Amino acid sequence: MDRIRWSGRITSVQPRIRLTRSFDERHHSYDGYCLRIEGLIGDEEREFSVGIGKAAQTKHVFRVGDHVSGEAVPAADPQRESVELYRASKLRVLIRASGKGASPPPWQGVPPDLQTYRDRGHRRLAARTFDTQCRDCLWGCRMPVTMIIDPWQPQRKRYRFEAFCYGPKSCSRYKPGPTRKVPGRKGMTWVEEDWVDEDATAHRDWDE
Repeated sequence: MDRIRWSGRITSVQPRIRLTRSFDERHHSYDGYCLRIEGLIGDEEREFSVGIGKAAQTKHVFRVGDHVSGEAVPAADPQRESVELYRASKLRVLIRASGKGASPPPWQGVPPDLQTYRDRGHRRLAARTFDTQCRDCLWGCRMPVTMIIDPWQPQRKRYRFEAFCYGPKSCSRYKPGPTRKVPGRKGMTWVEEDWVDEDATAHRDWDE
């Protein structure tokens, strides 16, 4: 595909993580980071998102407020990608954000490394809350989810998006939303109850 030139101001930097579900099992893939940007994509001025790798974030230390530019290609399969553009190259920081933002929430600044997200664990986050309250928080994450319906027929898959929170349990904006339901073979359904989130974050204190 032809590469698209883009530039603009970063409005959020969040982890770019995929989730694979197979009934009551789940697996995460830590691909990098998602930059949400207000600016120019080609000749069009609007908000868009760009996926970058771990190495690119380590090198450039992107944060909210930075003015940046680069090139990237459109995501091949939008239902399996949380970003509009990926395979970014020619990345540049044009203007570095200065000073500190407002007191959290939301948490902004430089996001931690991907291992930190893995170690912290997440809780489910209501889709509406993510869209209205958490899109610019470094602890929020919108994951593309691949659901393997039948392990004996792995070609049978469904796709959707789910939002999660890696932030402090004490966050005043947090709302979990309804439990997640995962379809399985022969019409079975597994419900991911609250204890799954509680177990994943049990090692963290209330304000951690």
